[in-house]
Amino acid sequence: MKDIQNLRDDRRINIRKVGVKTISYPVTVLDKEHRLQQTVATVNMYVNLPHRFKGTHMSRFVEILNRFHGRINLESFHHILEETKGRLDAEAAHMEIEFPYFLQRDSSVDSIGTERYECRMHGSLAESDDLVLEIDVPITVPRSSLDQGGLPRSMGRWGTARVAVRFREFIWIEDLISLVEQGLAGRSDLPDSVETVCRQLGEILADQPAIRWFSVVVENFASGFATFASVNSSNHTSSTRKNQ
Repeated sequence: MKDIQNLRDDRRINIRKVGVKTISYPVTVLDKEHRLQQTVATVNMYVNLPHRFKGTHMSRFVEILNRFHGRINLESFHHILEETKGRLDAEAAHMEIEFPYFLQRDSSVDSIGTERYECRMHGSLAESDDLVLEIDVPITVPRSSLDQGGLPRSMGRWGTARVAVRFREFIWIEDLISLVEQGLAGRSDLPDSVETVCRQLGEILADQPAIRWFSVVVENFASGFATFASVNSSNHTSSTRKNQ
């Protein structure tokens, strides 16, 4: 059978992204306390297709993922990208995974004893590799500060801090979550404005020698709109906007 994917293409049009997406896949991620944690990820894998090829073998993406048996860490992420780039003869390889990560907490009136954090890892490999870890950390408020009477607003949920980092050295997911939560702790009432919270988290991340780049987006929930502020290590300025 003729290999259509590897036939030459004379139209000289590069395809920026070609691959597979929204693969639901069981993965194992590193867990500081329990060594490993089983979870389910949504995976996107794609490559930059040079103009000289008509297409690529889509099945190879899943074959490569299967070879690593769902083990996802900084080292395996690099090897998956490396093998994808090599086997598909691509100019660059990319992988994005999103998964829930669970931490045990003391159960309380506001908690079932397990907190869920949405995590994402974005990796690319061209001449060199680049990996970003992103985590959504819920921002809650004490029950005592909520309006009395009726149901509590979102069970004390004020908003979310989305933190993305590039590393100089390895950081546990739990430690990054802890950094963010420590920056939000000690409040006896509702958090300050999104600008204040965003700057505070930016200062904490900027002091971490293991982090070489960061981005923070703080979002506050409201009725009919949301406010947010963002900061990253390259500018350390924040911006806010309301979405109707």
